[in-house]
Amino acid sequence: MDDAALLIAELLSRRWLPRSHPRVKRALVDAELFAQVEQRLAQSGLRWMDSIYADHVSVALLPAAQNSVLGEAGLNANNNLELPRDAQALLVVLWALIILPKRERQTSRVEEADLGQNDMFPSAKPLPVARSVSPVVSYKALLEDYGPQLGKKVRMDVNLRLLERHGFIARKQDEIAEGPLLDVLLDYDVLAPRILDGALADVLARERAQREAEEAAESASASANALDKTPDTLADAAAPTSAPAPDAEAQAAPPVSPEPPWRPEPDAAAPDAQSYVQSVTEPPLAPDVTETIEAAIDDFIDERATTRPSPEEH
Repeated sequence: MDDAALLIAELLSRRWLPRSHPRVKRALVDAELFAQVEQRLAQSGLRWMDSIYADHVSVALLPAAQNSVLGEAGLNANNNLELPRDAQALLVVLWALIILPKRERQTSRVEEADLGQNDMFPSAKPLPVARSVSPVVSYKALLEDYGPQLGKKVRMDVNLRLLERHGFIARKQDEIAEGPLLDVLLDYDVLAPRILDGALADVLARERAQREAEEAAESASASANALDKTPDTLADAAAPTSAPAPDAEAQAAPPVSPEPPWRPEPDAAAPDAQSYVQSVTEPPLAPDVTETIEAAIDDFIDERATTRPSPEEH
């Protein structure tokens, strides 16, 4: 028996296999082996079910064989697990709560540990595996939100066990996580538009309008606060700073005139700026002194002339 036959037999016996399985990994990288697997499955009315966003692979009926195998009456056309109506509704609710957020994180290359951080090159990062980005649903929150519509606690517990047995979900205490077949057998391209544009269209529109109204109200309140604070700030800046009130002792004391600025005292021994000029220049004489000196000179000349001997006497 070759590898293609072994892989098909193991898929039919276990219903799903992880992508890390050795034969599954070889079939995904070996084009010849994968073509043999698809051909042999098609001969049996089956097809290979795989998704790059899921961690498991499985098999399902071909569309041409569904009507002949499942029939066309009622729910048999899309339900070969005999799930009741409330179990199918619960399955769709869990798919919307788990797969839609997971697919959004995978397409944006954002893991749960990186939420709230902006990456400069998100498209260059590898596609996160499902187990690292798949959210977990709380059982108490699910029961509180959808319990009245889905049969309350007793009926919901029965349907959760049924979905877990078929591999759609995995439970751990009060947490509900993604199962191996939840993102493999339910077609995202068909189911997502019906939920986002149909059942949740009104809810998403209301949430979007409420979010926009809250953002507009926050921006308006921030602008109003800024306008209210601006006049007070300008008034505080323009108002003069008031001096502190004087104490009682300062008020009782007489006012003290401010002291003049300090200046160097002149040196008494140092002469002023004109003392040197006066020391080297004779002071002008008085007019009467000048006349007296000139008269004395004239008298001296006259007396000298009268007392000089004549040439004949010599």
